[in-house]
Amino acid sequence: MAANFNKVILIGNCTRDPEIRYTPKGTAVVELGVAVNRNYTADNGERREETTFVSVTLWSRLAEVAGEYLKKGRPVLIEGRLQLDTWDDKQTGQKRSQLRVVGENMQMLGSRDGAPGGPGGGGYQGGGEPDAHPAQSRPQAQRRSQPPPPADPDLDAEGEDIPF
Repeated sequence: MAANFNKVILIGNCTRDPEIRYTPKGTAVVELGVAVNRNYTADNGERREETTFVSVTLWSRLAEVAGEYLKKGRPVLIEGRLQLDTWDDKQTGQKRSQLRVVGENMQMLGSRDGAPGGPGGGGYQGGGEPDAHPAQSRPQAQRRSQPPPPADPDLDAEGEDIPF
């Protein structure tokens, strides 16, 4: 069997407020830190918690949504793929590498006002890297003129109930 599979699902908290940047072609990109906790019991019966910090990259409309709605400490679910970045350290000349997640879907967790905990939040299915969705690479002025997504998934853009 020669199949490959590269899928990651993380639930954690944002470690910093996301900052949107744009590529020279106008594609939005966000570098996000997510802290994922693991609770376990050690051999001696002591409860322990281990935190893993994961770098996440979001592209296009997904990056814009994250930049607008995510804040430090806010719980989020990220679904994506692993990517290994490698480079030469300019100071030491050594090869360096970092494993990161390229987000393809995002679900904001917690309450709608941004406070952790409680039901609510919203989801957004975005794309991978910019070449995967060239239609989403619009100039910045056009992006800002669009209305934000409705706050309630059961309401349309005018606030009317969707009949299903």
